[in-house]
Amino acid sequence: MMPEDTGRDAALVEQARGGDAAAFDQLHRKFARSVHSVLLARLSPGEAEDLTQEVFLSAFKRLGDLQDALAVGPWLHAMARNAATDFLRARGRRPRTEPLPELARREGPDDELRARTLWHIQGLPEAYRETLVMRLVDGVTGPEIAEATGLSPASVRVNLHRGMEMLRERLRKDGWE
Repeated sequence: MMPEDTGRDAALVEQARGGDAAAFDQLHRKFARSVHSVLLARLSPGEAEDLTQEVFLSAFKRLGDLQDALAVGPWLHAMARNAATDFLRARGRRPRTEPLPELARREGPDDELRARTLWHIQGLPEAYRETLVMRLVDGVTGPEIAEATGLSPASVRVNLHRGMEMLRERLRKDGWE
C-alpha cells in the first residue's frame, strides 16, 4: 500500500514532466526545507541557501531521469548531497574543516551557541547530521522527515535520538550545559 502523500508526489512528478510548472512548484514547496537541510548539514547557511535553488533547477531539467516517481524525495536529497560534494570539491574544501565564518561573525551567546551547534552537527555521522538539521534548524517533523527521505519513522526516531545524544555530549565538552 502506498502512502497518500507519496502517491500525490508521484502524480505531481508526472504532471511536471508534462510541463505543469504549478505541479513542480508544489514539489518545491514540499521538499525545499528538507533539501536545504541536506545541504546545510555540509555547507554554510549562505552556501546551502544558494545551492537549494540550484538543486531544484537541476531537478526540473532532469525530471525525465527520475525512474521511479514515488522516490522523488530521496532523489532530490541525493541530488543535494551530490551538489554539496561537487561544491566542496570545486573549492578544494572538505565538510567542517573550519568554523562557519558567517555564524562566527555574529555577536551574542545565542548566536555563538547556534554556530557551535551547527558546527558540531556537521561533524556527526551523515545519518544523524541530516535528520538533526531537518528537525532542529528547518523545523521538519519526524513524520515529514520519514516521508521526505524514505526512511522509516522508527529509523528517523533512532537517528534523532542518537544524534541528539552525540550533540549534547559535544556541546557539554564545549561548556554548554
